[in-house]
Amino acid sequence: MNGKIMSELPFIPFALPQIGEEEIAEVADALRSGWVTTGPKTKQFETDFAAYLGGEVEAIAVNSATAGLHLALEALGVGPGDEVIVPTMTFTATAEVVRYLGADPIFVDCCPTTLNIDVEGIKQAISAKTKVIMPVHYGGLACDMDKILALAAEHGIKVLEDAAHAFPTRFDQQLIGTLDSDVAVFSFYANKTMTTGEGGMVVTKNQALAKRIKVMRLHGISRDAFDRFTSEKPAWYYEVVAPGFKYNMPDTAAAMGIHQLKRIDQFWQRREYLAKRYFEQLADLPLILPARADSSDVHSWHLYVIRLTEQAPCTRDELIEKLAEAKIGTSVHYVPLHRHPYWRDSYQLSPEQFPQADKAYLSMLSIPLYTKMTDEQQDHIIATLRQLLGK
Repeated sequence: MNGKIMSELPFIPFALPQIGEEEIAEVADALRSGWVTTGPKTKQFETDFAAYLGGEVEAIAVNSATAGLHLALEALGVGPGDEVIVPTMTFTATAEVVRYLGADPIFVDCCPTTLNIDVEGIKQAISAKTKVIMPVHYGGLACDMDKILALAAEHGIKVLEDAAHAFPTRFDQQLIGTLDSDVAVFSFYANKTMTTGEGGMVVTKNQALAKRIKVMRLHGISRDAFDRFTSEKPAWYYEVVAPGFKYNMPDTAAAMGIHQLKRIDQFWQRREYLAKRYFEQLADLPLILPARADSSDVHSWHLYVIRLTEQAPCTRDELIEKLAEAKIGTSVHYVPLHRHPYWRDSYQLSPEQFPQADKAYLSMLSIPLYTKMTDEQQDHIIATLRQLLGK
């Protein structure tokens, strides 16, 4: 691959959302309607999302998955003195929401194969203070939820699924969001499997939790703004029943979500196809490829994370630089939380406490996998990896 050819290639970003004319038209309709904050399109998006999942769940739209996790923990009664078990192999939002409430995250290592939270590690982390277990479905592959739910039931602990990567992931043929956990929270950030730009969805079967989350989503007001402003009767009066937050999703974002949701199965099929091509073409390289879902499960393929083996001719950082020179964007998911100054210093964490996550981190990178990526772009990524890794 010579420099001239490389210079003529357009840059392939790590991720890019697929926005169609339907989304654009729906957003324009929201703007023309006058409802640009939470209104009828948000209601429709919530209804449609709950219908897609099935299982008699209630869906509550929020302005980010981080907000959803915060609301869920608050509704579950987490507060000072409580502990919440989280993986170290995750984005900081998973743990930071625990601190919002004055509770403490307890960090657990990952499984060396799946990079999901280690169930044995959860067992060891449980204490009299444990209030919630928060598994993260890393990259879009479901955690071992049977074991986690059984462990939680045995100890009387709540389960909040951080499902930011996990739509439309399935575990044992069931969509994430319909299992027996207390709450699940999805993300619609720009690089996720579907997007509203910024946004998230809280899903629960528990009506009491849903009611609390709805109240706290908008300043602790006892009635939704949409309900108050569309009532035919005078409805100016409202009551603040708790010191809530400002976490509602606007109609302009929900308008995108309505049509992204309609195409989620199509999006997944494209991601599955691209992942399959990576497996076929990268299998003989000095790489550890991602864990695949069992036959009864579905991997959402939010991320495609590769890890260099000791036989690789370069380091992870060198490979990232060389891919950038070839105009290929990459990322790293994640710098484990135990390596970040705040978490490391606040909880006296060290790499030795998390050997699997630390080993994985030092060799991992995420390569592009998104629905707008063409076969030709993927061919370039594969050819570049094969050249750089000696095949």
